[in-house]
Amino acid sequence: MRILIATAGSRGDVAPFTGLGLRLRAAGHQVAVATHDTFAEPVRAAGLEFRPLPVDPRAELASAEGRRLLRAGAGPGAVLQLLRLGRRFMPALGDGIADATALGADLLLTTSTTSALGQVAAEAAGIPSIGLYLQPLAPTREFAPAVTGTRSLGRSGNLLAGHAVQAATDRLFVPAVRGLRRRLGLPPHGIAAARRNHPVLHGFSPLVVPRPADWHPRLDVAGYWWPAGPPHWQPPARLLDFLAAGPPPVFVGFGSLVVPEPERLTAAVLAAARAARVRLLLQSGWSGLAAEDSDSVLTIGDTPHDWLFPRTAAVVHHAGAGTTAAVLRSGTPTVPVPAQLDAPFWAARLTMLGVSPGPVQLRALTPSRLAAALRLTLDDPRHRTRAQAVAAALATEDGTAKVLTAIDRVSANS
Repeated sequence: MRILIATAGSRGDVAPFTGLGLRLRAAGHQVAVATHDTFAEPVRAAGLEFRPLPVDPRAELASAEGRRLLRAGAGPGAVLQLLRLGRRFMPALGDGIADATALGADLLLTTSTTSALGQVAAEAAGIPSIGLYLQPLAPTREFAPAVTGTRSLGRSGNLLAGHAVQAATDRLFVPAVRGLRRRLGLPPHGIAAARRNHPVLHGFSPLVVPRPADWHPRLDVAGYWWPAGPPHWQPPARLLDFLAAGPPPVFVGFGSLVVPEPERLTAAVLAAARAARVRLLLQSGWSGLAAEDSDSVLTIGDTPHDWLFPRTAAVVHHAGAGTTAAVLRSGTPTVPVPAQLDAPFWAARLTMLGVSPGPVQLRALTPSRLAAALRLTLDDPRHRTRAQAVAAALATEDGTAKVLTAIDRVSANS
């Protein structure tokens, strides 16, 4: 079967699908990934076909609208700013997904950012589609919407808030969906109606987010889909030398987060590392963090998390879904520094699992707060013990199995 995976967003929205694509290819399928040009190299390195989608996500996050999204953090204000940010490029994204689908596919796999538009493209092509989501977005009584923070509103309040967020998010896609349906010669059809019969599998472990009992049967939790490692990758000599020169360092990296004052954040991190008396691996990320290398500090670029994190004493990160998964897989204790959208949700899950003493909010980050959190993380052995237990449990799961089953079911009904 020819399978097209359409995903849009940051690196964490793309990387899991390189590993999933490899598993699907090993099962005998032809696999292509439609995503932004900036991720063409890892897609092709995994041996998968690359099909381009418009939009430069890093540039969007660095824009004035992207900076306002960072300031908004989580909650209703963040949802509103996300609508403003996405409204400009959604029509072009829809056209890109339709064009990628028209190149040939028997099944379209979509993510939360491509699902509404992807269903239109799949309908026009006469092929089925399945959603593959990395966050729990469907309304439930069991927890508040992932983008609204971590405080429960009560069972009824959680459900009402979930429907409100879903309706607000639909507003982002409605104009682009209408335009794409017109372009492809399809009759009008609402997003909510299309969603009712659309199967969705979620790429996180039920140990981290158990499947809510009140979800519709078409929604399931599959388990994590691990990114494909870069083939023939070898750690740089300078990194190996730094790791060998002293005790395991603390990793600090904020991934695809784009902060407006990277120098200020870097200075705070360096001061925290000195106060906590730890060696530091500082990852540049999309914010371009950088410090002068020394015996106690090393600035690095992209490095496979599955190789690096187990070699560190602790991981300080922005609590994106992908990095959260990598931390849990590594068995390493962590200090999440959530900033926006679903990051507080994942930070709360890390605390609940016992692998972290609790988050340090980015907007409230000071050297003393981060240093105190690091010492709590490193001095209490229960965090590492719990992290290793969670990693051992995740190692027994196969997140791809349910995806393969769903694909086989579609294939049998074709």
